[in-house]
Amino acid sequence: MQTETAVAGQIAHSVPPQDLGAMEASRLDPLEQESLMLNLDAALRVHARHQFFGWSQGALQSLIPHDLLICGLRSSEPVSFYVESFSALTLDLNRVNELFRQDAALVPHLIKSWEKNRRQPLLSETGADGSLAASGLARELTRIGATSVLAHGTYDVSGRLGSFFIFACRPGAAGPRQVYLADLVVPFLHSAWVRSQLSWTSDEVTMKPQVAGLLTARELEIMKWLYYGKSNMEIGMILSISPLTVKNHVQKILRKLNVVNRTQAIGKALTLPILNI
Repeated sequence: MQTETAVAGQIAHSVPPQDLGAMEASRLDPLEQESLMLNLDAALRVHARHQFFGWSQGALQSLIPHDLLICGLRSSEPVSFYVESFSALTLDLNRVNELFRQDAALVPHLIKSWEKNRRQPLLSETGADGSLAASGLARELTRIGATSVLAHGTYDVSGRLGSFFIFACRPGAAGPRQVYLADLVVPFLHSAWVRSQLSWTSDEVTMKPQVAGLLTARELEIMKWLYYGKSNMEIGMILSISPLTVKNHVQKILRKLNVVNRTQAIGKALTLPILNI
């Protein structure tokens, strides 16, 4: 009769290393399991861009920490993408989108590696290969310190790429566990993002009368500085008011926009649009 040690040794030699990593990552503790279920439920509730922004830059960070999320939807042949990026940092996201679309090194490499990897999530460093590090997108990720990328996509019944997502984060922020979680979350991420692109006419009709005059001139001014990442103390110094007064204005803004934090407020203000940056 074989000992447990012998059996374990046979398993270790018969299972590819990457699958062993996935097996280890799949052992989520109860708190992680609850966070996963809450995130999947939140994804199903996304129906607008500000909701997608709030979820991806809020609760989703507990599963896959990232400084920048780039979403690409395949739109034609030869391959081209409709691209949107999301970040709580102060970044020129339109520039990031254009860098993704024009990239001829990093993005094609990631997609090709993903396809070779049986369309499983992959984790790589943008600066690990000299030719990749020279791409415009890689340089931008290096500039913000997010040189570790976790990439995953969706595909149709013929195996053709449908959408592609890049989570850019700081080195060490993502590992085998995040790779495993990306495999679970990305189908929900894809569906939520596509829904956020739809035009909900009935919602727009009821929302428009509420947008005009929703925030006061002072609240709009504070929203602008929130967008630029300023703290209550910094905003108070800029506007010559006390940090407590700023805090009170921020609380009013959150109530008026029906959101729970500053990140969600910025996303909703940009979407309505209330805030024009």
